[in-house]
Order: sequence, then C-alpha cells, then structure tokens
Amino acid sequence: MSQEFRHIIRIMGADSSGTLKTSYAVKKVKGVNMSLSNAVLKKAGVNPDLRVGFITDSDIAKIEDVLRDPAKYGIPIWLYNRQKDSETGKDIHLLTADLIFKVKTDIDKDKEIRSWRGYRHAYSLKVRGQRTKCTGRAGKALGVKKKTLQQKGGSEGGK
Repeated sequence: MSQEFRHIIRIMGADSSGTLKTSYAVKKVKGVNMSLSNAVLKKAGVNPDLRVGFITDSDIAKIEDVLRDPAKYGIPIWLYNRQKDSETGKDIHLLTADLIFKVKTDIDKDKEIRSWRGYRHAYSLKVRGQRTKCTGRAGKALGVKKKTLQQKGGSEGGK
C-alpha cells in the first residue's frame, strides 16, 4: 500500500469517507445496492474488503466504467433497476440524477392517467398497500389532542 490514504473519495458524484470498505463506498452511489456493489467490484477486480481511502484513481475509473455500462461487463440483468423499461423495452440500469428523474416522470405519468398508484401519490396517501388507520398520520391533527383542548374550554392564554 504505497499510496497515501485519502479521507474523502468521490465515486460517480457521491462522496464517501475513506474509512469505509470499498463495497459500502460504492453503495453510496444512488441506484446501487449491496449486491450490485459486490458484483461491480468483482468485475472491476477491486478487493471489496479494502478501505476505500487506499484504492487508486485507476481502480475508481474501472469501478465507474463498470457502473456506467454493466451489460458490457456481464453483470446479470436481475441486478438492474429498470428491467423491461416501459418506454424502450430494454433492460437498463440508471444511476444518480437519471434515476431520480425517471422515478419522478413515472409518478407524474401515473398521476396523469389517474391510475390507482397515481391517485395515492396525488393525495399523499400510502401507495404500496400499507395500513393507514394508525400509521402515516403525519401532518394531521390527532383526536386526543383536540379533545383535551375542548375539555379545558380553550382558555390557554394568560397562564
């Protein structure tokens, strides 16, 4: 390890602490989970247990190259985050701002066609079938607090 330790490493626009293991540092990139991180490091030939502060610039370039085009390196399709994309029909993997933009456009499309998911998104309700009677009550007045204020008569001022 002749290279000096670097405290902050930038991989695909995401800053990572140099003390993290390489697999966790790659996971900091938006759109990369632990399984994909390990697969990318294996294809790039980088040790996932090495601290990221010790890896070289050429290793970072290899990792970024594999992340940009995982199909070229033989990474399995089931690790991609856009399988059979609705617009193109291809299996692609999106990262960082592209992923954020695509998710936002998908939600806007659901709202526009008034699908069930779009309706739930539009009214800030739970989308994935969770219960709503007792959870997800942020921003709404809770009945218990209202009752206690009504019983006191609302004379809170002065004391």
